[in-house]
Amino acid sequence: MTPDADGNGGARRGAGDDALYASLRLRAEPLAGLAPDARLQPLSDLLWDALSPCGLSWGGFYLIDPSLPLHRERREGAMLLAARRDKPACSPIGLHGVCGQGFLEEATRLVEDVALLGAGYIACDPRDRSELVMPIYRNGACWGVLDLDSHEVACFGAADIRGLEGVLRAAQLLDRTPPVRADRLQDRVGSL
Repeated sequence: MTPDADGNGGARRGAGDDALYASLRLRAEPLAGLAPDARLQPLSDLLWDALSPCGLSWGGFYLIDPSLPLHRERREGAMLLAARRDKPACSPIGLHGVCGQGFLEEATRLVEDVALLGAGYIACDPRDRSELVMPIYRNGACWGVLDLDSHEVACFGAADIRGLEGVLRAAQLLDRTPPVRADRLQDRVGSL
């Protein structure tokens, strides 16, 4: 395994790098001219094409289900799959999983090993080992999440978070820097 972005050995911690994400930002900019719903599938395609060779096993967007009441305090509501690559996924999903937590907390969720989450983990593919979820915004309100999965432990890291923030900003789906909540294999000094 390769060192992570902080120079620590062990798990991989990074699907993409700064150069890859700079290229993706440029390719995402024209999507900002589309209606928000129309940006999701081309962005899913863009991310899949670039990151699947780097360990991505699935990528897509979940949006809050507008037909159900949303009770943030009780974590009640559901999310619907809006766009995805390259295979089907669970839909609808409850708000108790990583996607729901990312939406409710308006936080990026970095999960190095989904086994750390125990019974609360929603497994659409039992082979998935790591996950990265990032909130997306429409008209200033959290609207849903970008969800990326990998069959590799610790596939995603700090460079992916920074890079995806830039890509989502370029597509005008991120208007603030969300806090990061990480479930790590080991505690490390420092933050992302």
